[in-house]
Amino acid sequence: MLKILLPTIMLIPTTWLTPCGLMWPAILAHSLTIAAMSFSWLHHPAEVAWSSINNNMALDPLSTPLLILSCWLLPLMMMASQRHMEPQPINRQRMFITLLTSLQVFLIMAFSATEFIMFYVMFEATLIPTLILITRWGNQAERLNAGTYFLFYTLAGSLPLLVALLILQNTSGTLSLLTLSYSSPIPLINIADKLWWAGCLLAFLVKMPLYGMHLWLPKAHVEAPIAGSMVLAAVLLKLGGYGMMRMMTTLEPLTKELSYPFIILALWGVIMTGSICLRQTDLKSLIAYSSVGHMGLVAGGILIQTPWGFSGALILMIAHGLTSSALFCLANTNYERTHTRTMVLARGMQVVLPLMASWWFIATLANLALPPLPNLMGELMIISSLFNWSWATIALTGTGTLITAGYSLYMFLMTQRGPLPSHIISVDPSHTREHLLLTLHIIPLLLLILKPELIWGWTA
Repeated sequence: MLKILLPTIMLIPTTWLTPCGLMWPAILAHSLTIAAMSFSWLHHPAEVAWSSINNNMALDPLSTPLLILSCWLLPLMMMASQRHMEPQPINRQRMFITLLTSLQVFLIMAFSATEFIMFYVMFEATLIPTLILITRWGNQAERLNAGTYFLFYTLAGSLPLLVALLILQNTSGTLSLLTLSYSSPIPLINIADKLWWAGCLLAFLVKMPLYGMHLWLPKAHVEAPIAGSMVLAAVLLKLGGYGMMRMMTTLEPLTKELSYPFIILALWGVIMTGSICLRQTDLKSLIAYSSVGHMGLVAGGILIQTPWGFSGALILMIAHGLTSSALFCLANTNYERTHTRTMVLARGMQVVLPLMASWWFIATLANLALPPLPNLMGELMIISSLFNWSWATIALTGTGTLITAGYSLYMFLMTQRGPLPSHIISVDPSHTREHLLLTLHIIPLLLLILKPELIWGWTA
């Protein structure tokens, strides 16, 4: 664990001590090296057990793919932010990189924590850098409002979790993930126990976010700078899913009755957010709402609590992380050239940037779960496990996938096809940096088709 954590922490002095001309290349090389080193975690000596274990941190097949995704995204966020950070003073650029690095440190410690309180502290600590990113480097005037929404939704959801964890510590005597699954289940009899159950899951459902608690997400995405949008979509939403998977094993006896309303909300959210996407005018807002829909499927798969549901949820989380991050990068390349996120004002871009249009096409197909991409594998596993639980769910999930295909194609056609508006006269050509950025998003997605067992989690 330390061979990744220490170099990540050392990124901070590197940022502040490197001369300005060499700062971006040095940081990029350093963080890409860390990302490459993190692949060594994929080798699991024991198939289902913990590995690389010490007093506070450990790896298992559930946390490893999420950890590698977190490490992989740091260099990509640096590459995406470089253009819009360049005009700023050098100290501000350094502060920006420091925030991204500290976010990665918190994420590594959250995903590898073996104790619930450490996980909780790191889960909350990720709030601070993200909040500063949104409120300081956001694009529009609404960014303070978005930051307030983000902070209060997440805090209001996670305070009941702290109380629930303290109660769990009192009753079972431990909060260690290694031993909790073996301790005797807590008998959930009266209303207070049911509230405890809800308290345990509420923080993660707000973070995911579940439909109904999702209002902070589109605001935060639209106002955040590109790095903020990437890390929110790709990693921070996955913290919620990961926390739910970890909590589920300790909440056993009552889950099958108490989870009904949450499953219904999640599946209804898939249809509702898809319908919202169909009439969006703002490009980043459309991609943000599509994340809510995908995470609704993930929440449904986790709450069902079958091996297929868990496995599909993890696969979809990883695949969605890479896909939505790529879509945000593409939206950013358009925004940097046209300075608008309104789709009607920046259409027909295929005529001007034909190679970018092919990236748009691949990312859109990944978003609508084209076979044989991992997106489809995750969705199919979740849909079939939900269908096995109740045949009526197929109406919701089937409609949801149809709407997903509809809005994905609508997004592609609105941005790439049609006549070029007359006000777009001069557009910068696409840069090698942008093509490399999108290649590094799409290649892992394509490689996972060949070896999907890396992200199967516990069922591998």
